[in-house]
Amino acid sequence: MFHFASEQECLEGKTTEISQLSSLALSGDTVARERSSVGLPEKTGYPDSVYVTAANIFRGIRFEKSPEKVLIKYGSEPLRSDTESEDEFLQRLSYELAFSVLKYQDILETMLIDSCIFPNTTIPDHLNSLIIVMLYDFQDRKFQARLLSDNQESIAEVLEVESLLNSFKTKLAAALARCRIKHDALSLYHILPETVRNQELRASTLPLYAWINTCKISPEEVYNSLKKKGYNEVKSVLHIDDKVFAVDQHCYDVLIFPSHLKNDLLNIDLFKDYKLIFQDKSRSLAVHSVKALLNMDDDILMVNSGSWYTVAHMSILTNNNTSKIFVCGVQSQAKDPDLKKLFRKMGCKNIETLHETFINLESKDHRLQKVKVILLLPRCSGLGVSNPVEFILNEHEDTDLLKDFSQGGTSEDKLHVLAQQQYEQLTHAMKFTRAQAVVYCTCSVYPEENEAVVKKALEFQDYGSKVQPYSGTHLRQCL
Repeated sequence: MFHFASEQECLEGKTTEISQLSSLALSGDTVARERSSVGLPEKTGYPDSVYVTAANIFRGIRFEKSPEKVLIKYGSEPLRSDTESEDEFLQRLSYELAFSVLKYQDILETMLIDSCIFPNTTIPDHLNSLIIVMLYDFQDRKFQARLLSDNQESIAEVLEVESLLNSFKTKLAAALARCRIKHDALSLYHILPETVRNQELRASTLPLYAWINTCKISPEEVYNSLKKKGYNEVKSVLHIDDKVFAVDQHCYDVLIFPSHLKNDLLNIDLFKDYKLIFQDKSRSLAVHSVKALLNMDDDILMVNSGSWYTVAHMSILTNNNTSKIFVCGVQSQAKDPDLKKLFRKMGCKNIETLHETFINLESKDHRLQKVKVILLLPRCSGLGVSNPVEFILNEHEDTDLLKDFSQGGTSEDKLHVLAQQQYEQLTHAMKFTRAQAVVYCTCSVYPEENEAVVKKALEFQDYGSKVQPYSGTHLRQCL
């Protein structure tokens, strides 16, 4: 149990700075209007397990302060839960919640201190990540009570933290108002960096893309299934709030949906059975670019493919060929069972994983003599994606990238390291003289990771062709 001073004691010496609390929240007016405009219900809270998982994620990615500035300690041990779920929907909710908390970490910590929860309460350090996560959700619900379902499993620590926050409800709302006034902001959402706000707005308005697993179902069967569930086929999904879909004009096996339909779509069998796969369109463009360069028996080398769905999509597009797909960059053999399980569920049969790093592979490797196209998916800043959480989960990227997303930018030092790695991989790919093309795909907005590094690599190619026999490989960008 927690032990804390009474609210009245903590209020001594402070004046009430708000009269109406129900309108206060960290999230921006734009997002709130978006929710109401499409008829989405107001938030009612999360299952206990989501709070615990989100707290553990946040503890691992939080911004750490210098010792002299630390006011809230988060402990070194994760929270334990007997109700952890492998449900992808709940996992996604947990990551989204943790990412939201990360963006507002300083503000939330200030609220906890200004409201006297810290240091006036005796709380074990390892629970502080749970407190800040639940505080974010509490204010996002405008400090209203959480609605619990009858069959929901309860976690004792979650119930205790919930009780604590409820007992400080008035002071937390007052602290939130003071923070907004201090920054002279219409809402605390407007305190976020402009790049982050633009990213959020883009994520809430850009359509969703999903590709059809033609190993399991035909496009016509997908269209008919969606229509039976009340979806109508249209030419464009922009500015449409209804249940609609459109076929992408660039990739014949890609469908487009309005962004507000995501939760509804995740619960239909087409997605649960891996017949439709959500993924950023840039990855679909990459695999279609590779497919256009192939003959029936050409092999493919995919580099740095934490993007398992991209590997699967490439496999499915070449299902009728005799092509083999070599995947390198899967550095841990412990991941093999998960990879094979996923590929088996999706009907992929022509994939071979290589545990060597790409730089350590030689062009004369006997396994790679039929490789005609190399698809490079290098580690990058990723700031060109509209949905950071989807990017992290689908591409199996390092969760530390969420720090960059929450700040709207990448440090120059980190950008330099990434660009150097990309250059090394591009130039190494050009040493595979049997390869006829290199397709290079990033999710970055920085020229250093796109045009600049490609230009630099092409200069290397021009130089290399003068001093040694070279096949004249051409390089295609897919940004």
